[in-house]
Formats: sequence, structure tokens, C-alpha cells
Amino acid sequence: MKVGFIGAGKAGFSLGKYFADGGITVTGYYSLHESSARAAAEFTGSRFFDNTEELLKESGAVFLTVPDGAISSVYSELCKYDIKGRHICHCSGVMTAAEAFPDIRRRRAFGYSIHPLFPFTDKKESCGKPAGAFFCIEGDNEHLGEWQNILKNLGFCVQIIDGEVKPMYHAACAIASNLVCALIDESIELMTNCGFTHETALKALSPLIRQNTENILRYGPVKALTGAVERNDVQTVEKHLNCFTTDNERELYRVVCERLIKTARAKNPHKDYSELEKLLTGGI
Repeated sequence: MKVGFIGAGKAGFSLGKYFADGGITVTGYYSLHESSARAAAEFTGSRFFDNTEELLKESGAVFLTVPDGAISSVYSELCKYDIKGRHICHCSGVMTAAEAFPDIRRRRAFGYSIHPLFPFTDKKESCGKPAGAFFCIEGDNEHLGEWQNILKNLGFCVQIIDGEVKPMYHAACAIASNLVCALIDESIELMTNCGFTHETALKALSPLIRQNTENILRYGPVKALTGAVERNDVQTVEKHLNCFTTDNERELYRVVCERLIKTARAKNPHKDYSELEKLLTGGI
């Protein structure tokens, strides 16, 4: 398989490097930003292309590592040429292959969604492969197993999913990754209201965040759960609710705690959390 990339951002840089280091031929890069495509080509030992037609001719698979909103339009541009036999892939976590490439089988080509389940924070520094990193893939059945084997041979874990569940799958990813950032940011803001600087607050919270994350990953969220909700400490939770100065902040805390009761019940099935539930739903 020879793989070319349209788009030379963080995902394009990193995936190209993974492929090249794993022995897959990376033909090269095309991008609207020529300097980015040249840099990615140099980084992966491949070629810079100044047009998509030439890249398509040289590649058995083309990855559209562009923003989600641009995937369909880039695909339409590719369809001006003969894509017969090509594998056209995108890396969106929420868009299916069928959504992105609705007429691809009529063109006798194959469409795939190949989503890396880890964040790309920097073009070059993200290329250290995370231990146990997952790819979730879906698309045309004819070569789905082939992509599964390619990624496994590169040292990744692979999960094939149904296209219909992609929004739910991506919501799960967002909660575990992006939404956690919002919760930590809220925590830091509360700490600064107590007199900490932003830097000191993050430093103070780091051991707590790190150990809690390790416990969750090692034991699962039920066994890892501690704190006021798990203890069924109604008075403490009530004091927490009274700390918030805006309705939105209070609602964020309330809704998360309400969901946390479900986790607490799984850990402590004999505890009665009804009074705490009433507090969180405005019953007392």
C-alpha cells in the first residue's frame, strides 16, 4: 500500500511518520499551504506534490487529513479524476465513510474512516506512539480487514465499529478527553478564587489529577471513586453547591454529581443516596 496525504497538519504529520517508520511507503503530501506540505514531506522522507491529481496517481490510498468541514469538498475535487481502485480515507471521529464519500462505490473505489483514539497536540512531538493506542475504523467491508492488519502491524490496537454509532463513539471520546479539560479549568478557577495563582493551582492539583487518573485506568471508575458523593456526604455537597457564583457553574457541578451517584451506587449498593439525590434535584 502506497499512502498519500492531502492536508499537512498535526494528524497528517503524525500519521505519515507512523506509516513511514512502520515500512509503509508514504508517497507524499499536498496542502493548500505549500510550506506545510513541504515540511511534512521532508519529515517523512517523502515527496511534495503541487497538485492532487499527481498525488492520486502515485498513491493506492489517500488520507484526507483536513478539518471535518473540508472532507466532502476535498473528496469532490478528487472525483474530478479517476479514483477507481483507490482507498480514500478520512480521520474524522464523528463522520462516517458513507457520509464523506456517498458515491464512492459507484466510482469503484473504497471509502474508510480511520480515527486515531489519541490527541495530536503538536506536529512533530505527537509522533511518539502512545502505548496501547487505539484506532477505530469503519467503511467498505472489502478491505476493512486489510486496514485492520496494517494498523495492527504498526503496533496499534484496532476496533472495527459500525458507522451508525460513530456520533455516540465520538461523544464518548470527547467526554474522556475534551470535557475533562473544562472540568480541570473550572477547578483551577475555583482555586484562584481561593488565592492561588493559575500556575500554583495547576501544580497543587497535579498529584490529585495524576493519581486519580492512574486509579481510574488501573481499577476502573467505580473502584477509583472517592469523595463526598461516594461517601454520601450531603452536607459537604450542599456547601460545594453554595460556592458557585453563577447558575451555569452550579448546574455543571450538580449534573456531574447526579451522574456520579450512579457510579457510587455501583460501588456501594447498600448505601441509600436518596437524600443526596433530593439535594441535587432541588428536593430539599
